Amino acid sequence: MILKGFEELKKFLDKPRNIVIVGHRNPDGDAMGSTLALCHYFSKKGHQPTVVVPNEYPDFLHWLPGSDHTFRFDWQNSQAQKAIKNSDIIFLLDFNALHRVGSDMQNTLEKYENDFAMIDHHQQPDDVTYMYSDTEICSTCQMVYQFIEMNNDLDLIDADIATCLYTGIMTDTGSFRFRSTTSKTHRIIADLIDKGAQNDKIHNNVYDANSYGRLLLLGQALSNLQILPEFKTAFITLTEAEKKKFNFEKGDTEGVVNYALSLKGIIFAAIFIEDTEQQIIKISFRSKGSFSVNKFARSYFNGGGHDNAAGGRFDGSMEEVIENFKSLLPKYTKELNVSYEA
Repeated sequence: MILKGFEELKKFLDKPRNIVIVGHRNPDGDAMGSTLALCHYFSKKGHQPTVVVPNEYPDFLHWLPGSDHTFRFDWQNSQAQKAIKNSDIIFLLDFNALHRVGSDMQNTLEKYENDFAMIDHHQQPDDVTYMYSDTEICSTCQMVYQFIEMNNDLDLIDADIATCLYTGIMTDTGSFRFRSTTSKTHRIIADLIDKGAQNDKIHNNVYDANSYGRLLLLGQALSNLQILPEFKTAFITLTEAEKKKFNFEKGDTEGVVNYALSLKGIIFAAIFIEDTEQQIIKISFRSKGSFSVNKFARSYFNGGGHDNAAGGRFDGSMEEVIENFKSLLPKYTKELNVSYEA
């Protein structure tokens, strides 16, 4: 764990501040849950907080309390720029490096003259003035809970804050099934339920709100599934044409890679998604046991994340990325075969 400048940050926040809270590009449940929860908390502390996200996030997260008061940097640029310019400090949540917000917003943040505070659980974070980093914690939402706890303010957590935090912890732990879900995580979840988080409603809003097109897209993804048994690996592809065919919307591919990982005997899974807007192939990696997809993504696909969940990108065609991916696997035959869950 890295806890840098915490006491100084507490003193800085002793009086009302204009605060901007930023999540990463393509925000997921943990990014939106943590930024909105911290926003609600700071508002109760007498500050003037604003959440700025780089771009659109999935429709199944728009119900979160406070979601309608966020600014999108790509769409509401003048409002977002004004909020950033007028802020006394910027909190960076659920990402470890400025490039994770996208090049346009990154350029703006790199010119920012005041301090950054980071709350994040990804490996190898950039150095900022104030930092709370812990790669052992399952989600940034759990870290926000613990940040509030370190400030002796757990009594300020109301139903809105609890709902946002529960959502982020639930989504980033795969509904509490990943190894990073600890007994402390469950104790925190119990407290959030006691404070007003309706676990059944939250689960339904996130996981039981599929569009017809999203289910058909999932069917297409599963029909594209390929298995490489000699490497205990499986991967899925989705082209831009396939996405358009089923009326793709932001968030429709969330969690699809886990279907590949769910296969018996598979410990390494990937999904390759064509993105013509960014002119890249977006990649998500998942693994079981000791095989680190964080190291794999950092080494070959300009990415990173956690040991068992990471992302990356490839500048080229779908055919090229698959060929590249397959060519790398023989280097890891031994590692892939000795994973303790193999």
